[in-house]
Amino acid sequence: MDLSNLKPAEGSTKNRKRIGRGQGSGRGGTATRGHKGAQSRSGYSRKFGFEGGQMPLYRRVPKSGFKNINRKEYHGVNIDALQQLAETKNIKIIDLNVLIENGLATKNELVKILGRGELKAKLEVRVHAFSESAIKAIEAQGGVATKI
Repeated sequence: MDLSNLKPAEGSTKNRKRIGRGQGSGRGGTATRGHKGAQSRSGYSRKFGFEGGQMPLYRRVPKSGFKNINRKEYHGVNIDALQQLAETKNIKIIDLNVLIENGLATKNELVKILGRGELKAKLEVRVHAFSESAIKAIEAQGGVATKI
């Protein structure tokens, strides 16, 4: 056996259907597209969601609510995560760069500190937003909560 006599396994490959190559081929004429109508024409593309003339789903279902384009989406980081950072890495000042380095946020996110968990360390925290319970917890330990 060598490269000159390699073949695919029996029945593993098929010849593609060559359509529109004249009457003698058996697939000339309408070229398997049926007779007339939009779908027989070249360049036809069905509209997204088209259901054969039936009222499409996206028009049958009623609209509701709205999307506020001015909404600010915050990534929440809880106080227990800050406490764990303070214990394991011995960090006293927590800002956006520290959170990014430790995988608690990404560089394009707005960060909000939330109040779940217990804080025992005195920390200086500088991020975009705080919940009221988080501010109370930080300041109860003598720390400082600063909004950027």
